[in-house]
Amino acid sequence: MPPATASYSPGLPVEVGKIDRELKKLWQQNEGATRASLVNLAVYSELPGSLETNTKLVSELTENLACRAIVIAADARPEENHVEAWIGAHCHVSRAGSRQICSEQISFLVQGPCTNLVPNIVFAHIDSDLPLYLWWQGEFHDPIDSQLWSWVDRLIYDSREWRDLPTQLGLLETAQRQARQRVILCDLNWTRLFRIRLALAQFFDHPASHHRFESIDCAEIVHAKEFRSTAVLLVGWLAAQLHWRFQAGSGKADLTVTDKKGRTIQIKLSEETGEPIGRISLLTKEVEFRVVHSPGKDLLEVSRGKPGVSCAHQLLPAGSPEIARLLEDELVRGGPHKVYQNALQAVRELL
Repeated sequence: MPPATASYSPGLPVEVGKIDRELKKLWQQNEGATRASLVNLAVYSELPGSLETNTKLVSELTENLACRAIVIAADARPEENHVEAWIGAHCHVSRAGSRQICSEQISFLVQGPCTNLVPNIVFAHIDSDLPLYLWWQGEFHDPIDSQLWSWVDRLIYDSREWRDLPTQLGLLETAQRQARQRVILCDLNWTRLFRIRLALAQFFDHPASHHRFESIDCAEIVHAKEFRSTAVLLVGWLAAQLHWRFQAGSGKADLTVTDKKGRTIQIKLSEETGEPIGRISLLTKEVEFRVVHSPGKDLLEVSRGKPGVSCAHQLLPAGSPEIARLLEDELVRGGPHKVYQNALQAVRELL
């Protein structure tokens, strides 16, 4: 079988011009292994040590999602060009336990001015019959190569990592226009909110509960340090779904919105040590809808009752905050993410 990357090394060093030849040789020598791939997953990072880190992440992902992974570590600082390449495979026993399923990984270390050739590297090594998902770690650069977006089906990123959100969003909008809206934006910061949004939405599933939408007086969201943008996206989801509008002068911690009837609603954001979103409460004069994610637990405590009064709660799965699990959730869910786009537009100025 092809060498697995249990040590999380990028694999066997190869000459860049001989990658396809060496991959064929690798599989010919190991006929007992089953090669599988559903998508092309390109991972781009400029962080030191990212090859090992991302090889580990790809190994975890391929336990449930077969893919051809193209892992790129880039560093534009050196004055001279330097490129290294490796090939490897991540092999996992199938659920039936009868055979090993293997996913290819091609890795590159790209240094110097040639980092602007990353789109060519990606395109030259994708399986052309499969969709291309690009996971861009960190911030985008201006300008973004428009040629790359014409190939990408799903662009994955984490807006929590961005220091200048408006600029980054502007670059993404430009990229979408250049790709003629072909590329689907997948924000892991939005994926973090999936279980929280489900827990909140289930309060109002029954039509008899819909009248509560128009009686919400205030809301409170508790978030961890450096997860304010996650909390704001949650506010954006509420605002987009309930047609709230933000009033001028809203601050970082206290937001003011008006509903369809012109009623004023106060939203408080506060920071506490714990989970990315530790608690959210929606309050009316009669009822408090509350979702709590206690630190270190994988369950959400969901309750409704009189404001300020302790009441029985039910437990719902919270999901994992680990990047590998978030990415796995994103890759298997699919869809155009129109709700995310609406939420983003609702709170763009606040981000």
